[in-house]
Amino acid sequence: MPRSKRQVWLTFIALGMMLALLPFAVDFGLGRSWLRIMDLALLYVMLALGLNIVVGYAGLLDLGYIAFYAVGAYCYALLASPQFGLHLPFWAVLPIGAAVAGLFGVLLGAPTLRLRGDYLAIVTLGFGEIIRIFLNNLNAPVNITNGPQGINQIDPVSLWGVSLGKTHQLFGITLSAPHQYYFLFLLLTLLVIFVSLRLQDSRIGRAWAAIREDEVAAEAMGINVRNIKLLAFAMGATFGGLAGGLFAGFQGFISPESFNLMESIMILCMIVLGGMGNIPGVILGALLLTVLPEALRYTGDLQRAWLGHVVIDPSDLRMLLFGMALILVMLFRPAGLLPSRQRKRELVAGDDVAAQEQASVYDARH
Repeated sequence: MPRSKRQVWLTFIALGMMLALLPFAVDFGLGRSWLRIMDLALLYVMLALGLNIVVGYAGLLDLGYIAFYAVGAYCYALLASPQFGLHLPFWAVLPIGAAVAGLFGVLLGAPTLRLRGDYLAIVTLGFGEIIRIFLNNLNAPVNITNGPQGINQIDPVSLWGVSLGKTHQLFGITLSAPHQYYFLFLLLTLLVIFVSLRLQDSRIGRAWAAIREDEVAAEAMGINVRNIKLLAFAMGATFGGLAGGLFAGFQGFISPESFNLMESIMILCMIVLGGMGNIPGVILGALLLTVLPEALRYTGDLQRAWLGHVVIDPSDLRMLLFGMALILVMLFRPAGLLPSRQRKRELVAGDDVAAQEQASVYDARH
């Protein structure tokens, strides 16, 4: 085997071992609560990769993406809980939720094909709020979603008769529910990453990039803009529905308040902060914006240790520091923490063009 290939394989093996040992190290060093945060971080990675298809690849601003997350979660909850008395198996419920979310993505994309920029953002924002309000009010005259009380006693994920909601022993190693969910989420996250990479390098991915750069020119080149846009909405929504179903099985309870506008904005921030259109950047942004707000919850303990009492409410200080961190990153790394090379070139080219235009205006005036 050539040396370069051997190094690549050794890197993959080392990375795989690190990911396999990570939950045990976190559980031992930080506690079970941080292991649950890691599980949620993997779900947010799936969500961010799904929204990256719409925003990063196709250049369509979507502020209602959390609606697809909600659709997937409620599909799982309705089909695997006492709400309707249905307890379908996991491998049947999860694809159904992802497919229904993809259908909702097409329903959102169809009437917005001619909208761009701010207008598209406003329409998608309204779509997300409509879904949340519907879920909040579909408890009368027929109780479907149980309204604001949410749905509880959702069946945990069960694989081949083994419930991931219970603690199990494997080769003398104790695997709690968060450990088992971590490995399931990691496996599905790697699958989503693989699909995203294949889409990026495919003919469809190049068509999305062409639409993002210049929709009129893409249509003139023979690209079916309508179908390609609908495919972007459908693929992104499918990933969102997949993550939503996993979230419902993991939490065991969902309510409409889990799917508010702030969640959509946070997922969009993950993409912009990490590096729009760049898969490693999107993953980094999702992990940071999941872990950082939780780490900042300890600001109250730090104030007590340093000052003897709490000066600023921890929740207020946490969001203040979080906002400042976002501002600093956007000021000093406008392309994101891990931008793609194309994104870097676009920003540099934009600065050069702006400088040339300013110089030409100056010459015309003098």
